[in-house]
Amino acid sequence: MSRLPEHLDLHLIRILYLLLCEKNVSRVALKLNQPQPSISASLRRLRELTGDPLLVRGGRGMVPTQHGESLLKPAKRILDETENLFMPKTAFVPLEEARTFHIAAPDYMNTQFFTEVIARLRRESPRSRMVIHALGPESDYVRLLSDGELDLVVANWDEPPAHLHISKLFDDPIVCLMRANTAYARRTNKDGMTVEDYLSLPHAAPTQILPGYHGNIDAFLEQQNMERNVVVESAHFRMLPYMVAQTDLVLTAGQQFASYYENTLGLKSYKVPIKFPPLRFYQLWHERSHQATEHKWLRAQVTAAAKLLSK
Repeated sequence: MSRLPEHLDLHLIRILYLLLCEKNVSRVALKLNQPQPSISASLRRLRELTGDPLLVRGGRGMVPTQHGESLLKPAKRILDETENLFMPKTAFVPLEEARTFHIAAPDYMNTQFFTEVIARLRRESPRSRMVIHALGPESDYVRLLSDGELDLVVANWDEPPAHLHISKLFDDPIVCLMRANTAYARRTNKDGMTVEDYLSLPHAAPTQILPGYHGNIDAFLEQQNMERNVVVESAHFRMLPYMVAQTDLVLTAGQQFASYYENTLGLKSYKVPIKFPPLRFYQLWHERSHQATEHKWLRAQVTAAAKLLSK
């Protein structure tokens, strides 16, 4: 190793490989379109570096020495791996290849949305896997994306992080949910809720799930000098519809989330009498995966699922 130059020329390894294959300086010179004295000089340099003749005269021309023969496969491997290093990446073939995709989302995401994403994965890339991670206030999703532990984050923000790649998925209007057979629900039409009703009814609400989410409702009310009557808070958003189904509580949520539980739990949805801005959902990803063909494919599946639900 002490005789290796500080910068070893890859071209010298190519000449070594060809000399061991062709066993003829003139043929190597023709293959590389170089003068024969130049190839002879390279052979002398290789002999100095290896401390071995590499090629010696045999009965029918030159033959590799035992040490020279042992260098053939390593030289070929170096050339192949170097070529692979700088070759353009081939496109991801979903039906044939297997990948594991990591997506993080808060638990207030619409179940139907991820059901559609997973259905597309199973249909288009059946050998691939998907891992859906919880996304809460403690999640350092920016670091997880930059470290490659997450491939994609799907959620809503008032102001998504500026240094990440972003693609808008859909807007989700705000509605109210309550049990259909409460006294208020029996006497009030779906569009009959007043501002006074909304503020005075007992509310179940999430504790902060992501920076920006909890504020979508209460911070907006504060800006209007209003305050609703929150009597229950929960860190587990998906528990809230079940609380509403058994009590007189009211839940404020995105329409897509609410529609699912309205149908499954016998709840009643109301048009909110306050003009809340809609929940705006995005997918976020890091520059490290921006050009990877498998991640481009994944983002396309997520976009397609969102468009289907937005129709």
